[in-house]
Amino acid sequence: MADLPFHDRADFEDADRGFIAALTPGVVKSVDGDVVWDNDAYDFLKEDCPRTAHPGLWRQGALCARQGLYEVTDGIYQVRGLDLSNMTLAEGETGVVVIDPLISTECAAAALKLYRAHRGDRPVTGVVYTHSHVDHFGGVRGVTGGGVPILAPAGFMEHAVTENVYAGPAMARRAVYMYGPALPRSPEGQVGAGLGMTVSTGTMSLIPPTTEVTRTGQEEVVDGVRMIFQLTPGAEAPAEMNVFFPGRRALCLAENATHNQHNILPLRGAQVRDARAWARYLTEALALFLDGTDVAFASHHWPTWGRERIERFLSQQRDLYAYLHDQTLRLLNKGLTAAEIAEVVQLPPELEQAWHAHGFYGSVSHNVKAVYQRYLGWFDGNPAHLWEHPPKDSAIRYVECLGGGAAVVAFARRYIEENDLRFAAQLLNHAVFADEGNKEARDLLAEVYTRLGHGAENATWRNFYLMGALELADGIVPATADRPESDFFAALSVEQIFDSIAIRVDGPRAWHERLTIDWHLTDLGRRYRTSLSNGAFVQQRDPGDDGAADLTLRLTRAQLAGLLSGKGVEGVEREGDTNVLRRLVAVLDHPVPDFAIVTA
Repeated sequence: MADLPFHDRADFEDADRGFIAALTPGVVKSVDGDVVWDNDAYDFLKEDCPRTAHPGLWRQGALCARQGLYEVTDGIYQVRGLDLSNMTLAEGETGVVVIDPLISTECAAAALKLYRAHRGDRPVTGVVYTHSHVDHFGGVRGVTGGGVPILAPAGFMEHAVTENVYAGPAMARRAVYMYGPALPRSPEGQVGAGLGMTVSTGTMSLIPPTTEVTRTGQEEVVDGVRMIFQLTPGAEAPAEMNVFFPGRRALCLAENATHNQHNILPLRGAQVRDARAWARYLTEALALFLDGTDVAFASHHWPTWGRERIERFLSQQRDLYAYLHDQTLRLLNKGLTAAEIAEVVQLPPELEQAWHAHGFYGSVSHNVKAVYQRYLGWFDGNPAHLWEHPPKDSAIRYVECLGGGAAVVAFARRYIEENDLRFAAQLLNHAVFADEGNKEARDLLAEVYTRLGHGAENATWRNFYLMGALELADGIVPATADRPESDFFAALSVEQIFDSIAIRVDGPRAWHERLTIDWHLTDLGRRYRTSLSNGAFVQQRDPGDDGAADLTLRLTRAQLAGLLSGKGVEGVEREGDTNVLRRLVAVLDHPVPDFAIVTA
């Protein structure tokens, strides 16, 4: 840590540049009076770093905790520190175009109100979603009810919806660990998330885009604001784009270049990202936009000004992802496993000295494992790992081999004394999985997790460790985000609606069920056939004459959504055995949103 460039104050100067005003107090509440965002809780980061936090992470938290309205350049403003992400506002001829309206409608509305208090009561005349993660569209109903152009990259709706519906319950549960919303904001607790401070807990929303950006170089003008787009699918998100404002000489980098090392695979879970493509998009951005750019900004953190500094920043970000990709491939082709590669890859000295390459959010350790996973998957080739017992069953056997729970705890204490906290955590994890009631093991594991968290440079690692300690002591902390089914379920395509049913079928319970339903979508002029057999629910659009279905329904797409979400629906025409629908519903399972993580 002594070699870290703490003398470099450029980030602090950039983070404060263009400051106009803060929201005072820095608290956002719901209509019911519940606090959905509290940036003032991070005032402790203005003090010196204590021993309970990594100095680099403390520095990052102090930067991200800056809050308020900032001028980026003439006609472009940002509101920072009112959610995990930034909201950018580009002034047009009659109003303002909003880029990335945060996670929650309450936070987005507060950000817009702050802007208007200092720039006038300009109407929102357009919206841009830079990509398909919820912190870049969820607050949209806080700035508009629709009726304005909404631009998004190709594939936006598919990926925005599937991420929140298909694996949504599991991701939401793991996000509680990743962002640590249940942890106290304090030097001992949550000090940020690296990418921002944390996630707001207000109301999420979604209004479908009206214009799809389908190619790099596509130009659009909204309210006199000219924008040129660069598509970057498969980099930080499966649907994403950079936005160049030639009239303002400004480049919005979405989330493709931020002031930290990003995730190739976030700890909450997602599709593995393509580090190779990510690096190439940054090379392309330099070629396309550098000569016309005086300021580069992103949907997180603070801008970078000046051609020379922008070129260095983007080149180093590009080299970072290319290096992680290429070194992982080099080493896996020498026979190293993901865990082994994670232990030996080190960043080049120049990148080690660049704060924005540090692992405050992503990390070298879990990023190289993600690259390995993209190419080779979960299996490392060792037959011993091909058919291992699941964690709890393995833990019982390990504890038995080591002489019982008390012996495992004794071994762990020895490793703690030797400061090998990593192996102490492994041992104690076995002790807890083997016997959840082993209080001594639980308390000691919580202590180890706390120490590991306090030493972590990576914010999400810190939050995972501290959340683990919290749940060992106090039990499961449920996800609290308000994710209204109406917007997300209404945004599903017909195919996605049927997919969302398929992933809920309890296979063994449905083994012996056989049924076929024809769905005539009268407003869309389409027919779908769904069949359940051998526990698999499959769909076919516009099927041929394959015989009569068990049940035929004639209904609208809205009625389909209502019917399958459990609401009573009037006006659906039925022909055949109406009991078939009840049989289908009877074999559907329900997610468990608050499953155990550190105890079984």
